[in-house]
This record gives sequence, structure tokens and C-alpha cells, in this order.
Amino acid sequence: MKLWRVPVLAVPWCWLLVFLVAPLAIVVGISFAQPADGIPPYAPVLAWHDGWPILSLDPANYAVLLQDRFYLAALLRSVVVAGLSSLACLLLGYPMALAIARAPAAWRSRLLLLVILPFWTGFLLRVTAWIGLLRDDGWINGALLAVGLIHAPLRLLYTDFAMYVGIVYAYLPFMILPLYARLSKLDPALEAAAGDLGESPVGVFLRVTWPLSRPGVLAGMMLVFIPAVGEYVIPELLGGPGAQTIGRVLWTEFFDNHDWPMASAVAVALLGVLLVPAALLQRSGSRRFDDRGA
Repeated sequence: MKLWRVPVLAVPWCWLLVFLVAPLAIVVGISFAQPADGIPPYAPVLAWHDGWPILSLDPANYAVLLQDRFYLAALLRSVVVAGLSSLACLLLGYPMALAIARAPAAWRSRLLLLVILPFWTGFLLRVTAWIGLLRDDGWINGALLAVGLIHAPLRLLYTDFAMYVGIVYAYLPFMILPLYARLSKLDPALEAAAGDLGESPVGVFLRVTWPLSRPGVLAGMMLVFIPAVGEYVIPELLGGPGAQTIGRVLWTEFFDNHDWPMASAVAVALLGVLLVPAALLQRSGSRRFDDRGA
């Protein structure tokens, strides 16, 4: 049986090497290059001299990242936007996931279908649809004017509010699905026992339901936070000029400034930031496994 482990494991390891490690190594190498006129727009990092390879690594791009407040502000803003969006998805998604998990078995598949139904439409089309809803003469302002709640159109589009709405709308299913997967496995007898012992409904939730659902909460938070940090399309289409997230900075450096080394350094720094919550999640999962094993 051990002889079969090599070819079986070779396939995923080769896949990771070709599509993960190799591209990452290329990006890291470009981040240490110097910009130059030409195609590609950077000087080679590896050169040959008298038959010997010579690496010319320039850490200037990372020095700029640490010194220029523009990049630090964009990275910090992206982390804040992703954090607040993840929290909003949790506040909206937890009651929805709990309601689906507590629904009759015949209705669960239909409710889950409604959750994933937006994925049947293209991501760009769904985000663009919010422009028609949020603009000054859009449906939301039209409905508010019709019922007399406002007397002039509200400025909704190209604001931070519109950006957060778009991110929460796009990533809310990524919060609901892992929460439902966890909540549907909870034993209702535990909550019933806590209620029989005199615990209030709020106490049952805080002492039984919430602690047992925390793995799903962490998984959902990571599934929302990680892609939201590098989001480009939603801040570009719905956010205002001040919504300078790290995704928009990457686009500008790559395609407008043609500064691939600087853009690669920003991408590597973003990856380093994303490794922190991933490592914390892995550590938390390992602790729970060890506690159960003990």
C-alpha cells in the first residue's frame, strides 16, 4: 500500500508546484527587480556572467512600501473594509443559517437553493445591477420618493455605503453555507436540555449554540475576509474616488503605471497579511482537535 502513496500524492503536489509555488516564486522574483522600459517592463533578476548565474535583488520596492503612507493606508483600509464586511455578513448570515438549519427538512434544500441562486448569474453582472438600484434616479431612491420618506434623491452610488453593500451582497453566501453546515449538525437535545435546566433562550444561545457553532463562524469569516481584502471590482464600480483599496492600487500599478516590480511587492505584502488570519485559523483548529483528542 505504501508504494501507491507516491503516485497518488505526486499528482496534487505537482499541481501545487505548477500552479501555486511557481507563480508565487515568479511574483516574488519580480518584486525584487527594477522597472525598465520594454516588454516585460522590468530588468531581469537572474543574469549570467562567465557561465555563472548572478542574482540582482533590489529591495527598494519593499522599502517604498514601508515608507510611503499611500500603500500603507490602502492596505490598512482594505483590512478595515474586509473586517467590517465580514462582521456585517456574520450578523446577517447567522440568523439566516440558523433559520435554514431549524427549518423542516423538506424546506432546507429549497432555502439553500435560494442562497446559492445568485451564483447562477455572472459576478460582474450582479455587481453592475447595483448601479441601477443605487443611482440618483434608481429604484431605491424612486421607492423612497414615492412613499414620501425623502424629498430629494439620496447620494448612494459611488460612496463607501455602496461599496459595503456590494461586498456584503456578493460574499454573504460564503458566510451562510459554512454556518449552515455547522449548525445543521448540532444536536437539538443539547439546547432542549439547557432549557429544561432553567436557561433562558438567550442563555441557551450564548452557552450552547454559539460556542458549538464557532468553527463555522471562523470558516465563514475567513471565506469572506480573504477575498474581500483584495477586492477590486466592487470598490471600482460602486465605491467613490476615496475608496483606494489595495486591489485598486494593484490594478493601477500593473496596468496604468506599468510598474510590475512595485505591483508584485504590493501583492507579496498582501499575501503576507492574509497569511496571519489563515495561520490563526489553523492554530485554532489544531487546538480544538488536540482538546478533543485529550
